[in-house]
Amino acid sequence: MSSVKTKNLTPLYAFIQGLYWMYFAAIMGYSGFYLLGSGFSNTEIGIIIAIAGILSAVLQPVLASYADRPESPSLKKFLQLLLVLQLILGISLLFCKSILLTGVVYGCGVTLLQLLTPFINSLGMESINQGHNLNFGIARGMGSVAYAALSYVLGIITSRTGITAVPVCIMIVTLVLMGCLALFPFTKSSSVPTGDNSKKQTSNPLQFLRKYKRFTIVLVGCILIYLGHVLLNSFTFQIVQSKGGGSSEMGTATAIAAMSELPTLFLFGYMLKKARCDIWFRLTGIFFTLKSLGSLLAPNMTVFYGIQIFQMLGWGLMAAASVYYVNSIMDAEDAIKGQAYITMTYTLGSVIGAFLGGALIDFSGVNTMLLFATISAAVGAVIIFFSAEKTA
Repeated sequence: MSSVKTKNLTPLYAFIQGLYWMYFAAIMGYSGFYLLGSGFSNTEIGIIIAIAGILSAVLQPVLASYADRPESPSLKKFLQLLLVLQLILGISLLFCKSILLTGVVYGCGVTLLQLLTPFINSLGMESINQGHNLNFGIARGMGSVAYAALSYVLGIITSRTGITAVPVCIMIVTLVLMGCLALFPFTKSSSVPTGDNSKKQTSNPLQFLRKYKRFTIVLVGCILIYLGHVLLNSFTFQIVQSKGGGSSEMGTATAIAAMSELPTLFLFGYMLKKARCDIWFRLTGIFFTLKSLGSLLAPNMTVFYGIQIFQMLGWGLMAAASVYYVNSIMDAEDAIKGQAYITMTYTLGSVIGAFLGGALIDFSGVNTMLLFATISAAVGAVIIFFSAEKTA
């Protein structure tokens, strides 16, 4: 085994995960705040996020299928290209003079953000598969720390400086992430699937989904769970307003939720020794549902802060369990595609949630939106619980 493979890559990969989730906090977590401040209505914000999600949902499996090919560029190069584009968009936001252009540029940023997810996760899992010393749970946990920290700090900054802080934050995070990625010693796997038949079997989405039939049902459950989750995340500012808070309180609530993920993520390697990955994966939907229900019933910000603890075994558990679950049930030649499809469920949840969320708030209020989120999460939880495959 080479010296590269015996080196501990967890610290550097943790920086990469941390910076990516800072991205997520800035772009998605503050999308409502930024776009409302730019002059958009809740319905228009929903349309922007939905269109971005549709583009991402179309591009994710296409790019992932190409990335799985032996002759394609490495994951690292894919990520570097996407980050260059994101930097250009961040700079562009500072110079947009029309509301239409602002919506287009921000929507493109959301699209790129969602395209990054499967490649970031696959970078870690492929490194592990190659024999590198890398603890994905700890690295992903540091992503939650970074998400919490930036959410809290950006909440304070935006309450004082306004929406300009958001694109400035995007630019800074992009530059630092590009630097960390350049230092990450990743080499594309040289292993090639035996025979051309396995490659042909999954060369398009229909063939892939036929090959993994139970996984296809699980994807439906994930879409419904993520729909509920996205409604809470994309319209956090509006939810907080309904509880009597503002952008600062939104940052605090988001930070509490992100910090609640840490015990699960840091201990996930130990948890896998106690129970199979699919068992943990099945449990996630229950806690997504509890968080949605708690958000609906919370009468004020104090209670709303308290129900963020459900993030521990909801998103916190899903963030690690889903990645390991997909890696366990996929053949080697489908590894990146599998991560892309599980990520695409979040994207599709975002699309549906964006269309429905803004409209539900504008026409029926925040509580109607939260009720819909709770029902969606509950149905998705049932589907995943009974459809997930047993893993080794």
